Amino acid sequence: MAKRVESPSSINTFKQCARKYYYQYIEKLPTYPSVHTVRGNIAHSCLEDFYDIDFSSFAPENYRQRSREALQKLLLHHWRAKAEELGKLNLTQDQLRFYFEETLLMLINWSNQFFEKLEENMQKKKISLQEAFTYLTPVREMEYVSDNYSVRGFIDAIQHVEDEVHIIDYKTNSNLEVKDSIRLQLAIYSLLYFEKHGKMPSKAGIFFLRHKLKLVQVDEELLKLAQREIQLIHAHTSITEAKEDYPKTITSLCRWNGGQCDFYEVCKPHG
Repeated sequence: MAKRVESPSSINTFKQCARKYYYQYIEKLPTYPSVHTVRGNIAHSCLEDFYDIDFSSFAPENYRQRSREALQKLLLHHWRAKAEELGKLNLTQDQLRFYFEETLLMLINWSNQFFEKLEENMQKKKISLQEAFTYLTPVREMEYVSDNYSVRGFIDAIQHVEDEVHIIDYKTNSNLEVKDSIRLQLAIYSLLYFEKHGKMPSKAGIFFLRHKLKLVQVDEELLKLAQREIQLIHAHTSITEAKEDYPKTITSLCRWNGGQCDFYEVCKPHG
């Protein structure tokens, strides 16, 4: 049986619950969007497009206001582009307004920290606003595919900081901890980067848009973590696709106040 091309998301799903992995990636049962998923995609699109703004017409005394106006326009654009998906969520207008405004606050929080870095570089390097903006513009939404490991992933931003490389993922999570699942995601991204470029990134991190950027040092142990987990999932999924070989892990993630796993009804974890 051929190896399936995995991703950080599929590997973490397997680790969370093998039966959920079976339903989603082998049986390919439908999953259902949530407002958190849709607005997460919208926020990612806004941050990706932000760096295409023409900063050449901005002046030091007004760039913050004009940048925020541009971010708000981007949010409106991408929010409207997702109108059909948002409409399927059966949210009230008040709920939609709440999530829109909350997303805008996240983007403003991110922009405030970006402006601090921008001005720091202008002063430190004695460069113009446009030059500082260009310097801080990362490589965005890069797909990495490894035939060797049979794994793929999209890195939101690759930032070159002096002689260091930082790989960054954006998250709108309310939980602001670098959990094991996030650490594994960063480990896999670091491994993919290392395989393609022949050098480890210096740091990998999550920019929690509600809070701030949290970075971890990339070292050989982090790469070994990625290799180990990739090998473990392939060792299992490449020899069997029988449902009974993908046991249920029954936890609070099966069903919680206000929601449940996409596969709760077919899985019936509670009998």
